[in-house]
Amino acid sequence: MSDYQITNPATGEVEATYPTASEQDIQQALKKADDAYQDWRQVALSERSALLHKVADIYLERQDELAAIIAKEMGKPVAQGKGEIGLVAEIFRYYADNAEQLLAPNKIDVDSGSASVKKLPVGALLGIMPWNYPHYQVARFVAPNFMAGNTVILKHAPQCPKTAEVITEIFKEAGIPDGVYNNVFATNEQAATIIKDERVQGVSLTGSERAGQAVAKEAGNALKKVVLELGGSDAFIVAADADIEQAIKGAISGRFGNTGQACNAAKRLIVVESVYDMFVQGFTDAVRSMTLADPLDEKTAIGPMSSKSAAVNLQQQLDSAVQAGATVLVEGGMMKDKPGAWFAPAVLTDVDDSMDVYSQELFGPVAVVYKARDIQHAIKIANDVPFGLGASIQTQDAALAAEIAEKLEVGMVTINAPSGSEANTPFGGVKRSGFGRELGTLGITEFLNYKLIRDKS
Repeated sequence: MSDYQITNPATGEVEATYPTASEQDIQQALKKADDAYQDWRQVALSERSALLHKVADIYLERQDELAAIIAKEMGKPVAQGKGEIGLVAEIFRYYADNAEQLLAPNKIDVDSGSASVKKLPVGALLGIMPWNYPHYQVARFVAPNFMAGNTVILKHAPQCPKTAEVITEIFKEAGIPDGVYNNVFATNEQAATIIKDERVQGVSLTGSERAGQAVAKEAGNALKKVVLELGGSDAFIVAADADIEQAIKGAISGRFGNTGQACNAAKRLIVVESVYDMFVQGFTDAVRSMTLADPLDEKTAIGPMSSKSAAVNLQQQLDSAVQAGATVLVEGGMMKDKPGAWFAPAVLTDVDDSMDVYSQELFGPVAVVYKARDIQHAIKIANDVPFGLGASIQTQDAALAAEIAEKLEVGMVTINAPSGSEANTPFGGVKRSGFGRELGTLGITEFLNYKLIRDKS
């Protein structure tokens, strides 16, 4: 039985099944990616740029269709799916417009002669992508590497096979040459085979810690460059002087966007004691007013989780926290009277470091609120987890925001808004959230040959 199938999380019904790649399929993808690289690397940047602009155009033309597919595959409300597609178009345009500058050689001052560093492609790359942002995650890996001159083999999440097919269609329609992008419905074992193959020069994974460990091990054994964007348990810090109404709105969207299934979601709300009660009252009222609805409805803000297994896992974490002494501020959990993967939003407090959930990632619509004595205590709580992806700070004091941002052990900090993603700003973390960066000026730098040209004549 294939792992690649569409199970509609709103109904629990299997709507389509796709065959897993054969060994011949894998070898063909490897050959095509390697062969295409020899030509693609020679294509002028201006031509690559025009092709990426065409990709962006097609994405926007098919925006409604693509959002509906996402909703059926992993439950994202279509309004949010359209937002994802809009960001995808921005990413392709950003690299199409800026790659020439980003890839320009760097001149080095030397005592005699001349020296420069050229930024050149390295070859075929493997991308292993998740289900929660099935177009965006691919775009942020593919767009910069296409412009750099690399080719791609892409293993998408098993629950998003239709999206994987459509992405291939879009690149073909835009005129991306055959072999530059290669979708494979590979197993984990086949992915390991691809990593080991000498024609593959690097691998990028967005996924769980466990997946990151497995891929890093394979890549390390093969001496391949690897970029990992893993889990997160982002802090959302509310200072004493924060605009509470704004903070509540930001916490709602930051925690419950994409039904809470984002690596950089505001999973831990850390509120200074003097405004804690006011924040909690407004936040819990807002959570109680949230209504779960059909993800295909344009008005829906929160739909089902991505799968029944994801909902079951989150329920186990929620139950564990409550049994260990956490206080339930908003009762939520799996909606067993409905088919599919429906999970009502929940809010917890009184979680401490004796509980497993304290240091775990809650990947779904469960928020944990912490009371901090002061801002320094808030920073301590924020840093006291194994993750270091991002964080958000709510304060009207610019100097205080800068001080907090400096002390947070994360890769990204957002002030007076929930964490997000933009085409022109780098994305990535530290600690167990992984290493390497995607997007922005750094996203194109990960898989390059920085070749020194030294002329001493």
